[in-house]
Amino acid sequence: MPKQPDPTLRCRVDRDALAANWRALDKMSGGANAGAAVKAQCYGLGIDDCVPALRDAGAMQFFVAHWSEVAALAEHVPASSIRVLHGPVNAQDVDYACQTGAVPVINSLHQAKIWTEGGGGLCNVMVDTGINRLGLSLQNLSEDAVQALNIDTLMSHLACADEDSPMNGRQLTMFHAAVNKVQHERLSLANSAGIALGSDYAFDLTRPGLSLYGGTPRSEFEGLIKQVAFPQAAIIQTRHIEAGETVGYSAAFRAEKAMRIAVLSLGYADGYLRAWDRKGAFQHGDSQLPLLGKVSMDMVIVDLTQRPDLGEGDWLDVPYMLQHAAQQSGLSQYELLTVLGTRFKRS
Repeated sequence: MPKQPDPTLRCRVDRDALAANWRALDKMSGGANAGAAVKAQCYGLGIDDCVPALRDAGAMQFFVAHWSEVAALAEHVPASSIRVLHGPVNAQDVDYACQTGAVPVINSLHQAKIWTEGGGGLCNVMVDTGINRLGLSLQNLSEDAVQALNIDTLMSHLACADEDSPMNGRQLTMFHAAVNKVQHERLSLANSAGIALGSDYAFDLTRPGLSLYGGTPRSEFEGLIKQVAFPQAAIIQTRHIEAGETVGYSAAFRAEKAMRIAVLSLGYADGYLRAWDRKGAFQHGDSQLPLLGKVSMDMVIVDLTQRPDLGEGDWLDVPYMLQHAAQQSGLSQYELLTVLGTRFKRS
C-alpha cells in the first residue's frame, strides 16, 4: 500500500506541559505519591504520546479501566505498575492478570473469590464510601474472601470532590472506618479534584486524571495546570456566498451580506459535537473565526470575514483550554478530552 497522505486533523500533545502538570499534582499531594490515571487512551490524548512523559516525570503507578488497555500500556511501563480498575469479572480476566502481572482492583465478593481461586496474588481493593458505583461495602470487608486477599492499596473514590460538598467529609469518615477492617500496605482516596481538598484526603497515593491533561475541576488549579491538548483542523474549501444564502443542515445560518466562508475537516465524528452550534469559534493567530450553522459529521463551516488571506490547506486552531471550552459548549471537561476522535494525528 502507498504511504497515506497526512490527515487534515491534528492534535499537538504538549508533553512538557503534561509532565509539569504531574509534578505540580505530585507536589500538591504532600507526603503522598501521585499516580496517573491513563484510562481511555490517556483521556483521549494517546498512550504513546502521554505515558512516556508521565513515566519520565516520576509517575510509578498507572490506572486503566479495562483489561484491553493493558497491552498498549505495558509497551512503556512494567505491567506490575498497572492497576485495572474494573477488576476480574471472570476466570479469563484472572488468567490474563496472572500472565501479564497487571494488578486488579477487587470491587466485589465475586471478584475476591475468583481472584483467590484462580491463584491471584497482589491486588488493590476498592471500598465504596457513597458513590455507589464499583466497590465493596464496609460490611463486605469482614468477609473471609476479602480477608484472604493480599492487598497492596485500599482505595475509594470521591463523588463530589469538584465541589465543596459535605459528602466529601462523609466519604472521608467512611474511608477511615474501612482502614482497620483489612490488612493493606497503602491507602488511596483522592482523584484530581480530591488532591485540592488537602492533606486529610491524600493518604499514601493520589490518582490524578483530568488535571494531568489540562483540566481544572477546582479553582485551586487555576494558573497551576497547563493546557496539554492543542487540536487543529485544515481548511479544505473556501467559497463566497451572497446575502440571503444559507449554510449547512436545516439552513441554520442565513447570511445577511455577501461573505467568504471556509469548510473545515472536522465534525461530530471527531468529537466536535453539536453542543458547539451557535457557540463555537476557531482561531488563526489573534483572529476569531465564528462557526456558522450546524456541526456536520465530518465538516464545519466558519466565517472568514476577518481573514480573507486564508485558503485551502491553512490550519485553524480549535480553542481547547478545557475550563473555557466547557463553559462555552456545556460539555464537561472530561467529555471534551475523551471524545476527541481517532482521525486526529497526535504529535
